[in-house]
Amino acid sequence: MAIYTVRTTAGRENIVINAILNRIKTSGLDIKAMFHPSEIKGYIFIEGTYDVIEKAITGVPHIRGLIKKEIPISEIKKFMEIKKTEIKLNRGDIIEVISGPFKGEKGKVTRFDEAKREVTIELLEAVVPIPITVSTDVVKIIEHAEKKAGE
Repeated sequence: MAIYTVRTTAGRENIVINAILNRIKTSGLDIKAMFHPSEIKGYIFIEGTYDVIEKAITGVPHIRGLIKKEIPISEIKKFMEIKKTEIKLNRGDIIEVISGPFKGEKGKVTRFDEAKREVTIELLEAVVPIPITVSTDVVKIIEHAEKKAGE
């Protein structure tokens, strides 16, 4: 087993990963892991044997090629480390939940607890506004409150 680099169309990396995942599920190919670091556009890394990876990617749209040279884990380790980003939220900001049971839901910030790294939001598409509290690690800002006030 080794890690190989697959070149893709920039911005289509997740589509390629999903297509390969579907092929692995249907064909039972022995691929150990795949990932796409957001810092590198147009590349995904796949762990497996060269022959199996080649079978997995054949005919998949948006693939531009498979690089034959193995990548040492030390070269890509920096992309696998979780980076904590500081997020500043204000009451009235519109956010989107990016993981967990409320993934894809948009909400308005009603409270932000910086010390606990938690945000309380009211879901925008809920019939009855129900406050939910989620970690700031699972939200992304869509619109700042001050932009909304200036309109």
